[in-house]
Amino acid sequence: MYSSSSTVPKRVTLIHVLAIQLLLINSELSLNTTNAYLNHKCLVSQGKYKPGSKYEQRLKFIIKRFYSVSNKGYEGFGDSTLSAIIQCRGDSYGPKCHDCFATAFAAVIYLKCILQLRRRCPWYKGRIIWYDQCLLSIDAKYSIGQIDYNNNFCMSNAKKLGGDKFAFIITWNTFMDNLTTLAVDNNTNKLTPFYSAGKTWFKGDMLYGMVQCTIDLNPKACWECMVFNSIHFQHCLNDKRGARFMSRSCTFRFEFYPFLAKHVQNI
Repeated sequence: MYSSSSTVPKRVTLIHVLAIQLLLINSELSLNTTNAYLNHKCLVSQGKYKPGSKYEQRLKFIIKRFYSVSNKGYEGFGDSTLSAIIQCRGDSYGPKCHDCFATAFAAVIYLKCILQLRRRCPWYKGRIIWYDQCLLSIDAKYSIGQIDYNNNFCMSNAKKLGGDKFAFIITWNTFMDNLTTLAVDNNTNKLTPFYSAGKTWFKGDMLYGMVQCTIDLNPKACWECMVFNSIHFQHCLNDKRGARFMSRSCTFRFEFYPFLAKHVQNI
C-alpha cells in the first residue's frame, strides 16, 4: 500500500475518430489491471487548445509518429510550439510498451469519451501522465533537454523500515549511486537508454532498485535530476521499506521485493 506526496467535419472522419477512441478506451480498461495509473498533472498555465486548431493538428501528427514506435521504449519530439516525450520503463519495451502508449494517449487525449477520466486535463495544451510502465509528457513550449524540477511526486510504502536506519541509509546511498552510474553509462543503449536496475543485500534481505532518466537529457543532467530529487524527497524515502519517485525527467524506485518484469543483477 502506498501513500503519495506531490511538490496527468465529415461524417466518415467522425466515424474513424470514434473507432480510434473506442479502441483506446478498450486498451485503457484492459491494461489497467497490470499497468496501474499513478498520477497526472495538467499544466494549467499553458492554457487550452480548441478542436481543429493548429495545435491540435500538431498534436495529432505527434501521436501518429509515436504510434509507429513499436520495438524501442521511447520517442521524443520538440519544436517552438510543442514538445512531447513518451518513455516506457526500461523493462517494458516492445509490445508491452506500445500498449502503454495506447493507454497514456487514451487517458490524456481522448478522455472526453471516458467518463471516469474527464477530470484529467481535457483540452489542456500541457499535460503529464504517469503509469506504472510508462510516462507521457506534452508541453506547449520547447522543453527538450531541460530538467523539470516542478512536476514530480513520490509514493512511499506504508510499512516502516525499522532496525538500523543509519546502516540502511549508507547501503541505499551506495546502491542508488551505483544504479545511477550504470544508467548514465547506458545512455547509448538503443532499447533502454538511461536505465539501470539491480539488487543488493541488506542484513539478510534483498533490496531491489531501478533508475531511469528520460531520453532527452544528457548524462550530466541525468545525474543532477537524480541527486536533486533524492535529497528533496527525503521525507518520502526515509524509514520506508519501499518508495518510488517520478518526475517528467527522472525516476527511481526501491523495494524489498522484485517489481520488474526482467531479471536484475547484483549491484
